[in-house]
Amino acid sequence: MSTEEQEHRRKKFVQLLSLLTGAESAVLAFSGGVDSSLLLRAMKMAGIRCLAVTGCSETLPEKDVRQAVSFAEREDAEHRVIRTGEMQNESFIANPPDRCFYCKQDLFRRLREIAESENYRFIFDGSNADDLNDYRPGIKAAALYAVRSPLAESSLSKQDVRLISKDLGLETWDRPASPCLSSRFPYGQRITINLLKRVEKAEEFLKNLGIPTVRVRVHQDMARIEVPEKDLSFFLEKDVRHRVADALRALGFGFVSLDLEGFRSGNMNRSLPSEVLQNRDSL
Repeated sequence: MSTEEQEHRRKKFVQLLSLLTGAESAVLAFSGGVDSSLLLRAMKMAGIRCLAVTGCSETLPEKDVRQAVSFAEREDAEHRVIRTGEMQNESFIANPPDRCFYCKQDLFRRLREIAESENYRFIFDGSNADDLNDYRPGIKAAALYAVRSPLAESSLSKQDVRLISKDLGLETWDRPASPCLSSRFPYGQRITINLLKRVEKAEEFLKNLGIPTVRVRVHQDMARIEVPEKDLSFFLEKDVRHRVADALRALGFGFVSLDLEGFRSGNMNRSLPSEVLQNRDSL
């Protein structure tokens, strides 16, 4: 990495700190992932009044909630875990292409209520500059409740976030992305609490085998395992194959398969028409 790139990244982080200082106070939608963890650290560095809030439901792995709580404690940040209600919303559990809008709408509505009742000036989320070029219906919900994205406003990319986090000594710097468990289902397949728990347990089992990045995609009663290409050979061993198949069938899957193309973030979006992906703001 060149000195010029490092200096450019440093200037963007200084810009972020300046933005935060001017904000004075904010509620942060805090998942405990790499993006929101860096933003929480930056808010603490800026010295503003802040409250980190983690929305908790069956769509979020319990391990992620524990990690968020632990990180906030280590940062000596005020933190709150609230229960969100997307699994009581038919518009969410029907799993349409704009499913994420309904989840974020519920979360941001709750954060707006907290901000207004407890006198916080802003609501922040951890969206970075790369997210603005992806298919993310939740961005519309953010606009609806005037949620700001300081990382994106400071032009910080995902790589910027990881490298700055590493420089600051944050243990989250190389943490794999952990999106909502509902992203494991093809659009149109109903999301149920039982299926979410099944996916959570299946992925936890595979991670405990030493595969940190894994997705178990659900197609009716079939589990389709996605792992990075470098990890595909791990499943070629007979004992491993049988162990994985037995474990996932014990969780309730009728069939267990391995995706030969490997892990792809946002893989379920491949089924969406191109006009939907090209017109992100319409959702």
